[in-house]
Amino acid sequence: MQKDTKRNFALDVLRVLACYMVIQVHTGEFYYIGPIGDVIKGENAFWVDLYNSVCRSAVPLFVMLTGYFLLPVKDEPAQFFRKRFTRVVIPFIFWCIAYSFYQFFRGQVDFTTACTNILKIPVNFGTQVGHLWYVYMLMGLYLFAPIISPWLKTASRKSIELYLGIWAFTLCVPYIHLLFPDILGECFWNGTPMLYYFSGLLGYMVLAYYLRTYASERKSWNLPVGIALLVVGYFITWYGFHERLSTAEYVPQLEITWGYETINVAMVATGIFLLIKNIRIKSPDSSCGKLVTDISIKSYGIYLIHIMLLNLFYDLLNNLSDSAMIKIPVIALCTFITSYLMIKALSYLPKSKYIIG
Repeated sequence: MQKDTKRNFALDVLRVLACYMVIQVHTGEFYYIGPIGDVIKGENAFWVDLYNSVCRSAVPLFVMLTGYFLLPVKDEPAQFFRKRFTRVVIPFIFWCIAYSFYQFFRGQVDFTTACTNILKIPVNFGTQVGHLWYVYMLMGLYLFAPIISPWLKTASRKSIELYLGIWAFTLCVPYIHLLFPDILGECFWNGTPMLYYFSGLLGYMVLAYYLRTYASERKSWNLPVGIALLVVGYFITWYGFHERLSTAEYVPQLEITWGYETINVAMVATGIFLLIKNIRIKSPDSSCGKLVTDISIKSYGIYLIHIMLLNLFYDLLNNLSDSAMIKIPVIALCTFITSYLMIKALSYLPKSKYIIG
């Protein structure tokens, strides 16, 4: 468990918000994703788009928070990875095993398959616990963090801006591909085209480091720029989903503007970050302040457990209304609150850090 010292309240708020948004995204999936990855059309999909286009920024926000606090890495590699192993990997393995037997008890897999899924943990997450992909990605970023840190320590502001500019261009590639299927050396025998090494979620970590280094203090431009990025990015994200909903047969065709590595989702994430990063609280020791801090500290555990509780509340509350307008926020909030309470209870167990992080 993280120690509650010298905490940044604004970024605790941001982490709590991102944690809730992830749960709302997964709640919405019940209402537009069919059993074989086909698109369920209709009014419910409209509400999913309206609500969750902003929530697609949750994963980028988590990655930005990682970069904000982590880069540049100050520990020696052995010490750095030992901390990450205790904090991230051991709880991840615990919940992978828990989800394997959870699937068995729900009748989704037989006992042999459940045990086989446990053995496959070093290879990949189980197909029915898709949210665990995030931890593999996070571990990849951890592996690269000590490598990129020496460059960040010595790089000039313009050098970092050059990297971020090229990275921003790679975020436009999914849309360029709609016109030109192969660009800049892409072909079936080349998996690393020209800008491959500038692409990916690592850019969000570097962006957060840049904002902390050069824009950590409250600036007059934070509010207008943050609002502009959020509004424009949200509109692109929403509109792309809306326009493709009538023609897309399968989810990958529908979610082009929902990708984490798209310029519009990056705009939403950056806008939210700018708007929240300077929030202050007069009394961090107030009940509200302590609650936000505690949820933030337990956000990793909440992320790991929430699918179990989401399925439960979907089964209990799906008949509450005919409209996803009501069901999505109600189910998401119930899942979020109960996940926190469950992780809070688990935190009192001895050695709980190996379960909840």
